[in-house]
Amino acid sequence: METNTTANVKADSDSARRLIVDTDTAGDDTIALLLAVCSDHAVLEGVTVVAGNVEFEHEVENAKYTLALADAEDVPVYEGARSPLIKDHETAEEVHGTGGLGGDLFPETGIPSADEHAVEYIVRTARENPGEITLACIGPLTNVAVALQHEPNLGELLDSVWVMGGARNCLGNVTPAAEFNFWVDPDAATRVLSEIDVTLVDWGVCLEHATLRTEEFEPIEAARSESPYADFFLETARPACEHTRETQGIDGTTQSDSLTIAGLLDPSIITETNTYPVAVDEREGMTRGYSLVDENGVTDLPANTRVVESVDGERFRELILDLLVHGDPHRSG
Repeated sequence: METNTTANVKADSDSARRLIVDTDTAGDDTIALLLAVCSDHAVLEGVTVVAGNVEFEHEVENAKYTLALADAEDVPVYEGARSPLIKDHETAEEVHGTGGLGGDLFPETGIPSADEHAVEYIVRTARENPGEITLACIGPLTNVAVALQHEPNLGELLDSVWVMGGARNCLGNVTPAAEFNFWVDPDAATRVLSEIDVTLVDWGVCLEHATLRTEEFEPIEAARSESPYADFFLETARPACEHTRETQGIDGTTQSDSLTIAGLLDPSIITETNTYPVAVDEREGMTRGYSLVDENGVTDLPANTRVVESVDGERFRELILDLLVHGDPHRSG
């Protein structure tokens, strides 16, 4: 069994996406980063970090550690917003463990962060490469909202923007009304979804199609001694599995961020999308972060959000298993 840790050196094809990942690095974010690094369908040009899952300094180190695990220390990490636009910030250590990597791993990589602020980097890169950069947002949308303040035409300058967030017609994962990323910074989500045409991967489609149940961990367990990715996944997924079992009655872990990256890397995974008006409730209270998807056209909001309705869950799980066991997400095709 051979694990590919040569990462981005494969991604030199003209068809490979030039990718920036905006992340609040913990748990599933790390597997999403590995997916982006190891795919020959993308060139991961930079990682931007935003306040979200755990304390900011842990998020930064977690991103660097993950990149180093894939021999991709040359991918720069840019530090961004350390708090939401307006709201108080609450982290999610109960899901990801203290520090974000299972509770037992607290990296101190010694790798320096890039000198430029994440927002400045996003804006500059979009301006210098119009129509060429894909932005994948797998954390709260604070960095992107601030980038819009600096560059109102950001959406037109980017090739595409993919967002993991919201809970369409389902219970949220942090409150009954809201998914975590939108709940952390609903003001940012409101701004981004109203000003940029995004592809939205919500909690509901992830819960249905991107949940790896513990009985599916067997090949990952078997590869643990030979694949650093398998061992890393099993350690970091442990608290998420426990939390999911206790709160949702599901014995497994939902790989929401990985599904978002997988969808943009391999469009065949996405089996149905529709474009709707989408709005986010930015008010404090019980409905903070609620995502309204106007399927019936009863609002006057513009229909500018491409919502992923269904995915090929079997193909997604195959891709993740190939990544974790063999280091190549496209090994099976």
